[in-house]
Amino acid sequence: MARTKAASFDAQRAAIRDAAARLFADKGYASASIADLARACGISKALMYHYYRDKEDLLADVAMSYVDRLASIVDEVAALRLPPAAHLRRLIEAFMAEYEHSAARHRVLVQDVKYLERAHRGRVLARQRRVVDGFAAVIAPLAPETSRTALAKPLTMILFGMINWTFTWLKDRGPLTYSDMAPLVADLFLGGIGRVRHDAAPSARPRRRRAASAPSLKATA
Repeated sequence: MARTKAASFDAQRAAIRDAAARLFADKGYASASIADLARACGISKALMYHYYRDKEDLLADVAMSYVDRLASIVDEVAALRLPPAAHLRRLIEAFMAEYEHSAARHRVLVQDVKYLERAHRGRVLARQRRVVDGFAAVIAPLAPETSRTALAKPLTMILFGMINWTFTWLKDRGPLTYSDMAPLVADLFLGGIGRVRHDAAPSARPRRRRAASAPSLKATA
């Protein structure tokens, strides 16, 4: 007979995941040990292994749960059925609000996913692609008609480049807040996208082949 999980199992995993995100963000995934994680969670190493197979399994859960949250924001805003410009503004506002309250998980996503083995990393990148595609679908109608399809992804990654690394310089007690930044980013991006040259589609000249990879939120570094 299969062993039934305790009612508190998922809540405890969530608490461990949050503590691990903070520890990974502060100390770095490579430097944090299972003993460090257990100490941060206030539990024994043996109990830690009851909830997670190993440190990489925990990192994968931190990253995947966070990307799932970002994907759900894309879906929630899409359900509002706003016009493209208003839709993009709302997406930027919602992402900046999430980044503010998930600073540790965001740092882990952009800095530590590289430590995941291929299977785990592939799942995270696939879900990140869904987030990127959600933004690109909104940006495409805002780009010049003659090149909007080809430019949607590059323009999307430029936008992520504007917001993904705010955690490195936007301070809690600084003159600007995340909510202050959202309209600034939206104004800059929406004000500039209409000025993209009509002939700015990617060049058709042959490029050096490289291994295919999914667009990811980290690709904005």
